[in-house]
Amino acid sequence: MPEIISAGLLMYFKNKDELKVFLVHPGGPFFKKKDLGYWGIPKGLPNDFEDLLDAAKREFFEETGKEAHGKFIPLGTVIQKGGKKIHCWAFRGESDEQFDVKCNTFEIEWPPGSGKKQSFPEIDRGEFFIIDEARKKINPAQEEFINRLLEHLNK
Repeated sequence: MPEIISAGLLMYFKNKDELKVFLVHPGGPFFKKKDLGYWGIPKGLPNDFEDLLDAAKREFFEETGKEAHGKFIPLGTVIQKGGKKIHCWAFRGESDEQFDVKCNTFEIEWPPGSGKKQSFPEIDRGEFFIIDEARKKINPAQEEFINRLLEHLNK
């Protein structure tokens, strides 16, 4: 079975009082009522021969509608329960102001067996969370990216 690789970005915002990270919630009917452990970094599959950081920036824009820029901190990789290998970089956002995500859509047969196709957003929402809350929301494997970011910022 071929290795599945994904690349993404962990946006953070730090002021003198607290650190927050930006996470997204997957869209579509399967995730509608799922919360804790289902959020993650904006990420996606790289195109053939695409640099992984470039793919992460592209995916961030496609899933949030926001351009990522600044210094990118490599946070390494993790392997999720299903075997997907996620490459991640962090960058500092300009603010922690909430914004509406603007993302691509996907189409599936819904309800199953109905023969009807429906479109759903890849991401249905994105939010900034303080670290303690982010640890509860994020996919368990991706929590390591938060740990690595904290380690980097505390150097």
